[in-house]
Amino acid sequence: MNFIYEYFSEVCEIATMIQQDKIQEAVNVLHTTREMGGRVFVLGVGGSAGNASHMVNDLRKLCGIESYCPTDNVPELTARTNDEGFDTFFEAYLKTSKLNSNDAIFILSVGGGDEDRNVSVGLIKAIKLAKAVKSSSLAIVGKSDGYAGKEATHAIVIPPLSPKRVTPHSEEFQAIVWHCIVSHPDLQINATKW
Repeated sequence: MNFIYEYFSEVCEIATMIQQDKIQEAVNVLHTTREMGGRVFVLGVGGSAGNASHMVNDLRKLCGIESYCPTDNVPELTARTNDEGFDTFFEAYLKTSKLNSNDAIFILSVGGGDEDRNVSVGLIKAIKLAKAVKSSSLAIVGKSDGYAGKEATHAIVIPPLSPKRVTPHSEEFQAIVWHCIVSHPDLQINATKW
């Protein structure tokens, strides 16, 4: 029982430590993106890719925001990975989608990418492309010193309370934060069933 108590104590503490003003910034960016007729591309790998898919559903269904999760397109993902390598997948997807200044990318990641360690390089390339086309880049990450934490225009950092549990806390709080975002009265236009 000690582990369970400790885990949920961390969850409670993290919830009180998250910078709520950063969440409001994300709401404001998404509201502006919708008003300008822009699109949101939600990017993640591993467990964060699963979260990205769910977040896109909520942005579309609850908020009426045209949104896409590139990793949902498995044929394109595997074709590009096979032919060109995974590191360029997101960048190529966004270029084909003609990412522009009305659009936003939303990164979900534990570490946020690290070029030196060759980790999540595809996310880094996506942020660089967003900067080049003057698109907003948002992120929910577990590390402030990763690329997304430092370079996204709006980063929400999940406080890394326990070094042993950065990954589970980051991924669970991605869901908590995006559910807060899509439930915000400035964004939600369609009611949930329950």
